[in-house]
Order: sequence, then C-alpha cells, then structure tokens
Amino acid sequence: MDHVDYDTLDAAKNDFINACKQTTQFARDFGFIPNDQFGASANVFELDLSSFFEKGQKKLHITLLPEGLGTADDARPEDLNSEELQEFWYNIGIKTMGVLTNDAASSGMQTVLISLYLPSARPEIVFNEDFRKGFLSGFIDGCKAVGCVYFSGETPQLKNKIVGDKLDIAGALFGLMPAGIEPIDGTKLESGDEMIFVASTGPDANGFTSLRELAEKLPDGYRTKLPSGKEYWQAINNPTVLLTPCLQEALKSGVKVSNVEPISGHGWQKIMRNKTPLKYIVNKMLDVPEIFQFVQEQTNTSPAEMIKIFNYGLGFVVFVKSSEDREQFLKIAEKHGLTALHAGHVEASETREVVVNPLNTTLSSENFALQQGS
Repeated sequence: MDHVDYDTLDAAKNDFINACKQTTQFARDFGFIPNDQFGASANVFELDLSSFFEKGQKKLHITLLPEGLGTADDARPEDLNSEELQEFWYNIGIKTMGVLTNDAASSGMQTVLISLYLPSARPEIVFNEDFRKGFLSGFIDGCKAVGCVYFSGETPQLKNKIVGDKLDIAGALFGLMPAGIEPIDGTKLESGDEMIFVASTGPDANGFTSLRELAEKLPDGYRTKLPSGKEYWQAINNPTVLLTPCLQEALKSGVKVSNVEPISGHGWQKIMRNKTPLKYIVNKMLDVPEIFQFVQEQTNTSPAEMIKIFNYGLGFVVFVKSSEDREQFLKIAEKHGLTALHAGHVEASETREVVVNPLNTTLSSENFALQQGS
C-alpha cells in the first residue's frame, strides 16, 4: 500500500517545532507559552490582560486572519546551488510573514501568534535541507521583527492533490489591538487627509503570473541579468517590508491614522479601496525599483498599465489626519529603516478615483469592484 511518508514528515516537523521554540520570547508584551511547550495537538498561549485592565478596557479587538503566498515560490531557475537556494527560501520566509502580518497591520493589529500550513505530495523533495535552513531562518527573523510567536502548523502529505515537487505555502494568525488603541477601519478617512507612501523593495508576492510568463521569454530565463548585474530571479524575490513595528510605534505615539492600504493585487487601484467616494491626488512618487523598469521595458508596458498590475515601488499607503501626524510618521518610518514620503492628499468627489499627476493618468473605480468601508 502507498503510505504517508511519516519518516520525512516527522523529521521536518521536528525542525519546524525547533523553529517555534526560537520565537517564544518575541511576544512577551502580550503573554507567554506556559513552560515553552510545543508539539502538542493544541499548543497553549497565556494572554496577559493586565495592560487592558489598567486602562479599564473591557473588550478586546482581535483578528483571525488566513492567507496564502500564491505562486511566488515557483519563480526561480532549476539550477540554483545550495547557497542560492537558501537565499531564495530565506526571502520566501520573509514574504510569507509579509502576506500574513501586513494585512493585519493595515487594521492596526499587532500579530501575536502565527501558524503555517504546508501541504505537499512529496515531502522528501520539498522539505529538503536548503528549504528548511532558508525558509525557517527567514520566518524566524520575520517573527522577531514583527514581535510574534510561531505557534503551530501542519504539514500534510496530499498525494494526487498537489503536483509532486511543489509546495503550497499558507498560514493564519491571531492578532489584537494593543490596550487603548482603536482599530483602523477606514471610517475616519475623509477629504483633507494626507497620503504617505511607504516604499516596497520589489514585487512582494503579487504579479507573479506575469513575472513567470516574462521569464519564459527572456534569453537566459530567470538567470537573465538586469543592468545592475542582479539576476532576474533575485530581483523578483525581494524580502517584503514588514509594516507592523513602524505602524505600532506610530499608533502608540498618537499619530492619527485614518486608513492603511497595502498595495498588493490590483496595484495602485488599491489606494481607492475605501467605499467612500473620494479623489486621491498623488503629486509625488517613490523611486521605481529596477525590476519594474526592466519588466516595463521588456514587455513594452506603459507606467499607467504597470501601476494597475504591480505595486511599482509602492508598498503601503498610510493616510493621516494632519501635517503634524504626517511629519511624525515620516520620522518613525525613517527610524525603522523604511523609505517614505508625503505623496499627496484626499479630496471630496462624487466617485472613487486616483489621480497620479507624475504619470499624467487617472485610475477610475469603474473597473475596480473591490471595496472596503462603511
């Protein structure tokens, strides 16, 4: 009979559990794991509510958020050596942390616990040493940066359901609003608010259908060199910026944030995701990373179309209420090593639209159905 490969899975699980153990102290501000015990059918975390009681807060604002990486981990050449594979998987570990925690951060949530779901058909292939060293190192570093505990996971073998040498990377998190801070839900976004652009370092985890298709047409595929000398696979495998530490400090410092939009799928159209009819005036842009300039030239795609597909160097839009809030946030972003600038402002409008003055283009909501808000 064709059995599940428990020898391989158990060996991999031990490495995953050891990775969990390295993160136990990262969320000490919010609680701890009694006796640092991992590996049970259900791990236990003891949430510290003292800060909420001190502020007379009787309710918790929490989130339970699932997310998947998609196909970003398939975008690489087949001939990577061991060092290159570990570099690749390290960045995938950071990307995985990014797709999960950045969505939570957009609501102001502090991720406390995070888990992984890693199904495969051939664990003996996908959970090799280079994957485990690279991915788990990146994920642990991501946990440390965000301030959360890698709490649990599942690694099922799903024969005949997943392609033999492939891996599906997904997970979920538990997050909460720290004591005394209200969630960011976009209901306070209005005309007069200011827009801050926070830079991305590359494609993050979006647009990979187009990026993989381009790789097939390049002379050396994923090994094709960009003008800087960096190879294509490296340029698209950027470690995602993790917004949580910066935004948490901003909120605790009293910066009035009315909305946050991660620029992922749908590109810059996400700027107008809020349901309220508003006009978003963009007067300044961040520098466009080399990878997007390269893709634009290779595909003969206009900047106006690029911003509908990719983030084009824009990782997040943070909306604040005043110039004082803006300047304070910019200082905090710089402290956390993030590149950010005052990009524009919000105006009243009868419809949702994004006016990008540097590109002389306007994005309308006619073909953008995604909405969020009251």
